[in-house]
Amino acid sequence: MTASRTYRLWVAVATCVMILMGIVAHATTPRYARAIAVARELRQQPDSVAKQRYVPDTLRRIKLVVPDSLQALYRYTDGVRAQTIKGDTAEAIRLYREALKFDPNYAPALYRLAVQMQRSHSEEALEYARRAYGIDSTNRWYATAYGQSLLINNKGDEALDIYRRLMQIDKKNPDHYRIVAILYQQRKQPYTAISVLDSADMRFGKNPYLSEMKRSLLISTGQMDRAIKEAEQIVEEAPYELENHLSLGDTYLSAGKDSLAGVAYRRALEMDSTSVQALGAYADYCSSQRNMKGYLATLRLLYARPEFPLERKLELFGRLTSDRKFYGEHYFALGALASTMALHYPTDKRTIDLYGDHLIAGGEIDAALQHFKLHLKDEPPQMDYYMAVIDMEEYLGHTDSLDHYVQRAMEVFPDDPTLQIRKANRLYVRGDLHGAIATFEQALEMVQTDSLRGQIWGYIGDTYNAIKERVESEKADTTGYKMRLSAKKAQKKSFEAYERSLALYSENAMVMNNYAYFLSLRGEQMERARQMSERAIKLESNNATYLDTYAWILYYMGELEEARTYMRQALSLDRTGSAELPLHYGDILFALGERFMAETYWRKALEQGADAKRIEQRITIPKDTPKGTRIEDIIKE
Repeated sequence: MTASRTYRLWVAVATCVMILMGIVAHATTPRYARAIAVARELRQQPDSVAKQRYVPDTLRRIKLVVPDSLQALYRYTDGVRAQTIKGDTAEAIRLYREALKFDPNYAPALYRLAVQMQRSHSEEALEYARRAYGIDSTNRWYATAYGQSLLINNKGDEALDIYRRLMQIDKKNPDHYRIVAILYQQRKQPYTAISVLDSADMRFGKNPYLSEMKRSLLISTGQMDRAIKEAEQIVEEAPYELENHLSLGDTYLSAGKDSLAGVAYRRALEMDSTSVQALGAYADYCSSQRNMKGYLATLRLLYARPEFPLERKLELFGRLTSDRKFYGEHYFALGALASTMALHYPTDKRTIDLYGDHLIAGGEIDAALQHFKLHLKDEPPQMDYYMAVIDMEEYLGHTDSLDHYVQRAMEVFPDDPTLQIRKANRLYVRGDLHGAIATFEQALEMVQTDSLRGQIWGYIGDTYNAIKERVESEKADTTGYKMRLSAKKAQKKSFEAYERSLALYSENAMVMNNYAYFLSLRGEQMERARQMSERAIKLESNNATYLDTYAWILYYMGELEEARTYMRQALSLDRTGSAELPLHYGDILFALGERFMAETYWRKALEQGADAKRIEQRITIPKDTPKGTRIEDIIKE
């Protein structure tokens, strides 16, 4: 086959490929018509007419000669093939741009570039679309690309003109009416938008998307009768479309026709009782009617649907339970939602925690305990579940079971200092104070942060002080654990531990409070004790125990009126029923010379569990004791 015949064959093939790939959509343009005419002429021309300039990719192994007038066409053709057959968008854009180098006004290449670059280079795409539209404003493809580019670049006013023109040159496309209506709506011209949609109705009949838009516009402009008629017509056109009944319900509800709205929503549910959309709409309807029973019952059905995202279920449950009154009134119905989530998402930690917390909130501690115990074997194991079980066993007073689960948790999480701390606390409660200190010291080896290390040293300081009090106590020790330190040695170690604690974590309010209190009892470093106590109540201003300590230090320092003020605050905030607070207040009032009120608070302390001997010692103090005398100056406790 000669080169001339090969060349002519390629021209014919290229022309066919362009037609088959949709280029015929642009063949009505004058430039395209000229290009095709040139291609036809080439079939009749001898080989010597053109110089060899460009070899199309499809026939790159055959040396051909191509006239300059077809260079843009060939690049464009190869660009279409790279885009549609190979899926190589970058190569297609490169070839389209090469086509424009040969012919800057080659409209098909401008159009393709505008479409391809709308999302990534919107301003550049707009320029390409503008040029293509300027070359042939009658081409609906070019006009559409131009309108889209204007919208993407937030040029709504210019886009409105283009889409209004598209309504004339592309009369079979209802989407142009939709966009024009939206643009008028954005310009706050809802009545004009409605008029456009009315025109669409006349041309296309009832279109569900356009009708839904018109319905919303009619509601927003207060044309309720027209909105209802529109919604009813949609239902008549497609009575088996669930969404149409929901739209009718929404319209009735907006018009204040609540009973008709309920009928429409229930009809939608009859059509598909599992529809998330229908369930959600009916739940909202029940809520608007204050029908909480129907609302929560519908929510339970909705929560059973996997199509309704778990994140939305959790978020809605959180909002419903944030109102404590509502939560209490509908505890069991809300519990049904929690149990439904736990049933359908049995391995999701969020639903496990939520259901357990719900049971605890309702006082169902035993049920919550069993719930978390069931998940102790989950993989991977969760420390939260073990801690929940431990806390509830402690709350219920199940000491043996508590020790069992602490030990079990330590076996699963051997390097967790939190569990060592819990074990040490258990030893402290049982009276094994030396064992508690040893366990706290083991926890220190596992800790990674100075703040937690400081807290542990604070616990050690408290434990050494407990040893000191145990040694000094006149009561028989019933714990069975012998103390291996003198009171003086234990006190020294206690203060050393507090110092180490504050060196690591200087803002530990509990340590500052305890250290300050024990210093005041010994009458040592009173100014420092006052500063530490004052800092503790600034960190936790509503802590009754800390306020009691500060008042007691002021009492020791002779600042009785100020001590009375802070002790009153402590009593008003106390929720523990501590006997120490009224006892201390009575001592302060005694020093102020208010003997009658002092005895009142001493007797109150006795009612709350204070040692009867201590109260008797105070009551029997002579009546003529001078004002300003401290109890400690009379009684050796």
